[in-house]
This record gives sequence, structure tokens and C-alpha cells, in this order.
Amino acid sequence: MDDRTRSLRSLTIERSPSTGPSSRPQRWLLPAIGGLIVLVALGGGAVLWLGGPIQSAQTPSVEGPSPQVVRSDNALQKSVALAPSSTSSLIASGYVVARRKATIAAEVTGKVVDLLVDEGMVVQAGQVLARLDDVLADKDYALAQARAEASEAAMAAIAADLADAERILNRTQTLSGKNYATEADLTKSQARAGVLRAQLHQAEAQLAAARLEAQRSGEVLGKHRIRAPFAGVVVDRSAQPGEMISPLSAGGGFTRTGICTIVDMDSIEIEVDVNEASIGRLHAGTRVEAVLDAYPDWRIPGAVIAIVPTANREKATVKVRVGMDVKDARILPDMAIKVTFLEDGAPAAARSDPP
Repeated sequence: MDDRTRSLRSLTIERSPSTGPSSRPQRWLLPAIGGLIVLVALGGGAVLWLGGPIQSAQTPSVEGPSPQVVRSDNALQKSVALAPSSTSSLIASGYVVARRKATIAAEVTGKVVDLLVDEGMVVQAGQVLARLDDVLADKDYALAQARAEASEAAMAAIAADLADAERILNRTQTLSGKNYATEADLTKSQARAGVLRAQLHQAEAQLAAARLEAQRSGEVLGKHRIRAPFAGVVVDRSAQPGEMISPLSAGGGFTRTGICTIVDMDSIEIEVDVNEASIGRLHAGTRVEAVLDAYPDWRIPGAVIAIVPTANREKATVKVRVGMDVKDARILPDMAIKVTFLEDGAPAAARSDPP
């Protein structure tokens, strides 16, 4: 029995305790914990390595600023230099405009014979800018003058007849008083004098009408010479010799309505749009400093002329008119400009001329 028991025990298979399911977690636990510790150590080192420059940029050390801090200080100084002189100043953008600007057109229809202006030319008030074909207008004026002269001659003839009729009437009245003339002769003389007086009044009216007609023809003839309504500078020439000019639009045809555009440079000013939330800080007379985009180093002093009493609903702005103390040929209409509104009592720019 003992031998058989030993033989059966020798046939049994012994299993290792590590092959069981409960031993698997213990095999991977130690490597996982080790890897986690390595990752935490690496992350902490990175945080410490990155945190040093950030802390130095925010709070520079006593020994001296880092290169990054120096660049930040230079940018800060540059931004301060570009900022307005007063931290509470109001800045607005706008354009240079001319209060007196006109497109000169003809009052009659005609063909341009001669154009006497070009862009950039300075013209005076009343100067002839262009001439239209005036052959027919000249003939009409001559005809009207001839009619006026004919009416004047007819009136002179009637006046002479009336004077003769009045002398006959006076003589007939004298003879009738002495019974040397009949009543019929006296009545005939009176009637003839009355008719001639009426004809004289008619001739005078016709002469006045003829003179008015001649004057009107002369005015029409003068309108064939287009003149400047005010002194200024020609900024645009829109017609050429040989083109037809008409005061009415031709509806897409080849007839033009304008000769040129004149701008009065003495009426130059600035128009800017100011936010309606800041309009309460401005009033007529508020001093400003204007800088043209074309001349960024040129500070032009000026003052507020008026605040237009209406607001733009879409942009929530109010238009402000600004006058410039400097009148210069380099300031042109429609130029972009920036205006800095100074606080009351703030000094204006010390230099108003470009370098």
C-alpha cells in the first residue's frame, strides 16, 4: 500500500504559485509605478525650467533684466512715444473738405469752341473758362437790336406827327374862338391829336419791349462765355473742345453738363466723425492738433468750428467741423487726416510747419 501511494504521488504535477491569475497584477505593478514616478519627475523638471523665464519676465530680478525684459521695455517706450501727449485726449479720423466747391456748367446748350482752363490752374472770379458756339445767338442779338432801333424810329415819327397835330389843334381852337373856324374843324383837330397820342404810347411800349428783347438776347449771348463764379483752383476738367454742353442731362447720351470743377482753397476745413459717447467733451473753440497721413511729422493746429446737430444712427457718430490755423497749398481736399482734440488749457503743437 505504501509503495502504491508513493507511485501515485510521483505521477502528480506540481504547479508554481506564480502561474495563477492572482499573480499577474503583482508582475506589472512595479514597472507601472516606476514609470509613473519617472514621468512625474520629468514634468516637474520641465515646469521648473519653463517657470524661471516667465517669472523673470513678470518680476525682473534686482541684478538686471533679462534680454526679453529689455525688448519689452523698448516696445513700451515706443508705444508711449506714439501715444498722444495727453492720456485723456480724444482722437478721431476724417477728411479734408472744401466748403466752397462747384462744378461749372453752361446755362445754354451749345458746342464747346474753346476751353481756356486746365487742372491746377488758379482762376479769378468772372474769368472766362470756356466759350461756346455763339453764331446764332449773335444773330439773334443783332436782330433784336435792329427791332429796337426800328421801334425807336417809329416812335419818333409818331411824336413828330403828334407835335404837328397839337399845333393845328391850338390854331383851330384860336380861330374857333374868333368864329373863323367851324366846330367840325375843331373836332377833327382834337380827334387827330388824340389818335396820335395813343399811337405814341403804343410806340413807346413797343420800344420798351424791343429794348428788353435786345437785352435778353445780349444776356443769352453772354451765357455762351462760361465764367468762374468765384476765385479758386481748377481740380477737374470734364469737357473738351468740340463736345456738346447742356444744362440738362442727356440721359446716357454724349452731351455733357459740366465744364470743370473749381475749389476755393480758402474754405478748406476738416470733417471728422466723433463717437456720440464722447461728443459731450467737445464744444466750439476746442483746440486740436491735426496730422495728415501724407505728412505724418507735420502737426497743424486748429480749433473746432461747430458740432453738426445731428447724429448718424448706423455709426453712432456725430460730425464735427474743424478749422485749421494754417492755410497751405499742400493741404488738398479729400486727404485723410487724424485729429487729436486737446483738453482745455492744453498747449498746442509748438511746430506747425513740416520739417
